[in-house]
Amino acid sequence: MASSGTPKWVNVGGRWIRATPASNISEKTVSTKSTKNEVDEILQKLALSNAHLEEITSLMRQNMDRGLDSATHQSAIVKMFPSFVRSLPDGSEKGDFFALDLGGSNFRVLRVQLLEGDVQMTSKVYKIAEETMTGTGDQLFDYIADCLSEFKKEEGLGDVDLPLGFTFSFPCKQNGLASAELVQWTKGFSASGVVGKDVVQLLKEACVRKNVNLHIVALVNDTVGTLMSCAYSRSDAYIGLILGTGTNACYLEKLSNVGTWTGDSGEPTNVIINMEWGAFGSDGALDNFRTEFDKQVDEVTPNKGKQLYEKMISGMYLGEIVRLILVKLTTDGHLFGGKVSPDLNTPWKFETRFLTDIESDTSSDNGECRTILTSLGVTPSVSDLATVRRICEAVSTRAARLAVAGLSAVIRKMGAGELTIAVDGSLYKKHPTFKSNMEATLQELVPGVTIKLMLSEDGSGKGAALVAAVAARISS
Repeated sequence: MASSGTPKWVNVGGRWIRATPASNISEKTVSTKSTKNEVDEILQKLALSNAHLEEITSLMRQNMDRGLDSATHQSAIVKMFPSFVRSLPDGSEKGDFFALDLGGSNFRVLRVQLLEGDVQMTSKVYKIAEETMTGTGDQLFDYIADCLSEFKKEEGLGDVDLPLGFTFSFPCKQNGLASAELVQWTKGFSASGVVGKDVVQLLKEACVRKNVNLHIVALVNDTVGTLMSCAYSRSDAYIGLILGTGTNACYLEKLSNVGTWTGDSGEPTNVIINMEWGAFGSDGALDNFRTEFDKQVDEVTPNKGKQLYEKMISGMYLGEIVRLILVKLTTDGHLFGGKVSPDLNTPWKFETRFLTDIESDTSSDNGECRTILTSLGVTPSVSDLATVRRICEAVSTRAARLAVAGLSAVIRKMGAGELTIAVDGSLYKKHPTFKSNMEATLQELVPGVTIKLMLSEDGSGKGAALVAAVAARISS
């Protein structure tokens, strides 16, 4: 028999919701019953049954096929861009490389040394100011070039021209291994004059302006780098997944299945596909599964109507979803004595890391939850604390299950009986139940496949260098 502390899920109207333990139900006031009803109604909207996930899996597969087909690619929502990375590491890669990792307000420059299966790295993190993220493209790439120059000098390699792998974690259409056009900015960037341009060329031009020697041999999406990093030690790693500020996936596909392929058709006969799956749903495919809170989040984002799958899954948005739920419940008189504090009423003030901290707290008094809520200017009761925890759990569980719905479409398409999925991103790394919720859902959706979720060790750094190293091995 399950212990009283074990979470229980029941199917209500085709949706799975977390049941309230019977021991917590006693003589309630009408107000408390009303609170329970509204909370349960919200949790029910957030819960996704396996039947719902199967529907999402099917929709994702349809989107994948449209993205791969040259006849439908232009109008496809999930773009399925060929990365031009044709081979995974085989462990023989050697050499000294630079890597550049740009995917958020912090970016890194790295030196990566591959030595007989061992990897040694030195790196430095640089902060990008908001005015640089939202200024001109020349300003952004000039700043990157300046930082690269500084790092090279600190490494004693100021005039050395090592091969560089450039991790650029924004939607791009690749025209070659070292050529890619930015499709759209995400994650708070809006630098002008970059969309539709070759970002490798823009960086090269900045380096010329700044007198920095540079030899870019590969541009890599962080998802591809994540896969390459794990494939260096796991020969059955075929899928890369990012679960952090944003979300995306990639996988190894046969060239014969890629109708948009414009490269040569010789060996190797595979290519890694950068799915850009965060865009899934912007044609309305996910409307039946989006809640009023998802729609409110979308309304206040600069890319309204886009990246809807990402907005239900990734770390940039989960905290805001929880905050909107808390505001509604408080406004309706069901939490915090009906008093919405200025901080709780401030968009993005409830950070996604709060979900991690609240769900990681195993104490019986939900002390971490109380601390967080108090810092936001509200005074929670004991029942408030339990309710907030349930909401956090529902939002994070939904995100994990949605991610697996997309993965199951990829796994079924590949037809592999056993594989490793390389995963990176702060949400996956830090959240206490994200991995276990994913593993349980994978068993439900693809029960006949043996799957290992492997945390990628610095895919955006080491992985970028490995792409450069594999390119060097293949061309030698």
